[in-house]
Amino acid sequence: MMTTKQWHRRGRTRWLVIGVAVAVAAMAGPAPAASAARDAQPAWRSCAGQGLPAGMQCAEITVPVDWAEPDGKKIELDLARLTATEPARRIGSVLGIPGGPGADGIEDLKRVAADLTELGRRFDIFGYKPRTRVWLSQVPPSCMQPATTLYDPDNRKEYTAQAAAMNKAFKACQKADRTGLFAHMDSLSVARDTEAVRKALGEERLSFMATSYGGVTAAAYARLYPKRIRAMYLDGVINQVRGWPDQYLRSMSVQERVFTKFTTWCAATPACALHGQDAAAVWRELIRDADRKPIPVTSSEFGKGELTGWHLRALGFTNAPGPDDSGWLAFAEAVVKARRGDGSGFAEFVLGNTRTWVMPGVLAMSCGDERGYTGYAQLQTFRRQSRKTSPNFGGGAMMDALACAGWPLPVANPSRPLPSRGLPPSLGVGSTWGDYTWTDSFTKMIPGSVTVGYDGPGHALYLLGKKCPIQHATTYLTDLRLPEPGTTCPAE
Repeated sequence: MMTTKQWHRRGRTRWLVIGVAVAVAAMAGPAPAASAARDAQPAWRSCAGQGLPAGMQCAEITVPVDWAEPDGKKIELDLARLTATEPARRIGSVLGIPGGPGADGIEDLKRVAADLTELGRRFDIFGYKPRTRVWLSQVPPSCMQPATTLYDPDNRKEYTAQAAAMNKAFKACQKADRTGLFAHMDSLSVARDTEAVRKALGEERLSFMATSYGGVTAAAYARLYPKRIRAMYLDGVINQVRGWPDQYLRSMSVQERVFTKFTTWCAATPACALHGQDAAAVWRELIRDADRKPIPVTSSEFGKGELTGWHLRALGFTNAPGPDDSGWLAFAEAVVKARRGDGSGFAEFVLGNTRTWVMPGVLAMSCGDERGYTGYAQLQTFRRQSRKTSPNFGGGAMMDALACAGWPLPVANPSRPLPSRGLPPSLGVGSTWGDYTWTDSFTKMIPGSVTVGYDGPGHALYLLGKKCPIQHATTYLTDLRLPEPGTTCPAE
């Protein structure tokens, strides 16, 4: 069984790495009265713990588990803040929307505190633990056990059987849940929590910094409360509005370009284990043979399993970001070993992810965001499109969509367009080696927005401490001034 700690470390790596519709309100109601805002403010105190940023304060707010039943069961969300160091020049508040799902916004705030010095002169900066994090702290152990062995179904019967196995596991997890959160971890619920944070802070509008999966919450919040947004910085965000298949296809297109960079590098680098060979042809031969005869592997952490071509197409190259950190050297060596029947170079990453994507407790945090296939026909359509987009990585099913196909509840947060007006121009940042295409597809939905490309590998660039993206974010959030379209940052 994978522990919650292991999920944090490994499971989110793939996307670090989409029923019955719920009507979404066009905008929030009027701003709360000043006296009500003061009454709603949380009680701040110095945070407890070691190695905390100077002056960090903590508090809590209470929100309903089910926003349709505001007087029903409640949960507590932890908050943290760093107050403006130049209060006389204070502009307002910035709130981080963490990714994951299941990431901890307070841990993100602690992680980037040193990079917030300039922004923190004129803003109070806040982080919070979303309801998905509350779930991970209380999830029944049975919900974190793999429900089945995930495979790429060859036909409708296999697809239906796999979905039925996941459906059974989801229902068992829901029955074991004592928090009530299982059915209410969609990003629409998280967006309403985010609005509760804004009200508790007494701010008429907030500036937001959304990271990775936090883009799904950002889109839901923009649909619900467009007039509550002063500014929105989007860092490597997924764009659920365009649909999960669209985002996967965009990723595959980028992956093809990066793979071409790898093969070019390998041809010019004697240290590459595939040097002197047609590396792309060797890779395609490996995945073809592994589909015909899977490679048995053993992981010290995850036990025995096997590598099919589907596993390798989906996960084999995603953990090899570039030559600077020896990622490409390791990938080439892993390919050579796998051709000899030794899949150990891929075992940990592949087996860890394939087990994660069949844990009902993990999937419950995002299946309500319309992440599953609507049926076998959609899977077949995606396969055809992915083959055209990506000869080296396409042709298989999306792992998360396969598992979420067994989701037993109505989709609470279906993809819906953003408001046609009322949203401020936003700043996106993304790696041109990876998540730029997601982020740019998001910012293009908001007139006047700009996406800055980072010319190197990496995901969630502010969290990685990349100076150029951080400077653009600071200028935008402080002055509401966007860079010129087409602006790029060099790799750091």
